[in-house]
Amino acid sequence: MASGGVARGRLAEERKSWRKNHPHGFVAKPATLPDGSVNLMLWNCVVPGNQGTDWEGGYFPLTLHFDENYPSSPPVCKFPAGFFHVNVYSGGSVCLSILGGGWKPSITVRQILIGIQDLLDNPNPNSPAQSSCYKLFIENKPEYRNQKAQAHPTREKAISPRSPPASGFAH
Repeated sequence: MASGGVARGRLAEERKSWRKNHPHGFVAKPATLPDGSVNLMLWNCVVPGNQGTDWEGGYFPLTLHFDENYPSSPPVCKFPAGFFHVNVYSGGSVCLSILGGGWKPSITVRQILIGIQDLLDNPNPNSPAQSSCYKLFIENKPEYRNQKAQAHPTREKAISPRSPPASGFAH
């Protein structure tokens, strides 16, 4: 089977598994093409903020971009450009160990999204992606929290798995 076939086969299994059982509040779904078919190589997702954190009540859209080498290589995970977080580049790409040197082919979409949810409230200052966020996080945590709250209102409506992607989704 060609490597693209391996990637699509694994993603089809991941989709099936996700549809049977996924964490509450999360959304992960392949993008729909204009002809109604699905693009298994691009997933539209939503990560809910963890209870008891500054992110609680928020629903944060991101995309998972898989290439033909998946699962040997990780997907690129992107929030909308400008997402305010120590470990998210200004273009939206997530900086997380399991998406880089810590990648293992056994890591699932579920594990990626839960890892990103955890990263939201537990930034890794040893791997900063945005210098302005990093500086505030290190030097003035109250102001960091204030700017984060302004950038990401947490009472957004969840994006339903059946609704079209929000304008915040990168394509």
